[in-house]
Amino acid sequence: MAKKEAKEVVKAEPAREISPFEEMERRFEDFFRRPFSMFGPSWMPKVKFPEMGVVSPDVDIFEDGNDVVVKAEMPGMKKEDIDVNITDDMVTVSGEKKKEEKVEKKDYYRVERSYGSFTRSFRLPKDVQSDKAKATFKEGVLEVRVPKTPEAISKEKKIPIE
Repeated sequence: MAKKEAKEVVKAEPAREISPFEEMERRFEDFFRRPFSMFGPSWMPKVKFPEMGVVSPDVDIFEDGNDVVVKAEMPGMKKEDIDVNITDDMVTVSGEKKKEEKVEKKDYYRVERSYGSFTRSFRLPKDVQSDKAKATFKEGVLEVRVPKTPEAISKEKKIPIE
């Protein structure tokens, strides 16, 4: 029985040393995402606070046959609240998760649901046909399928193992 090979969609770059400016920028971003994470002595366990305003969907990008697939989890959203745009090598998913009801004079003990807008962009392999992309939304999952070009399909070659 032949095993299906995993294919690389996005090339990973080797780790590099970050500049002092990049380090400072990362620290500022961390502070504004989790403002209380920097307080307290280093020996004290860090208290995890929920990230404020994060509604960004979790995304998988993979190859399925002759397609590159972008799958995003968007529970509680409607397809009318989602936009998908594609250029030659970039797919952008944006939307807004709206609060279902207006609650006044309620005493909350815990709030874990988040609301707000998001935008995420992903670079696609250059060998896709962006003009033939299709998007579907079913049960809180957005799926964008972009077919590979015939040249990309013909470049793929199985190498026998000796």
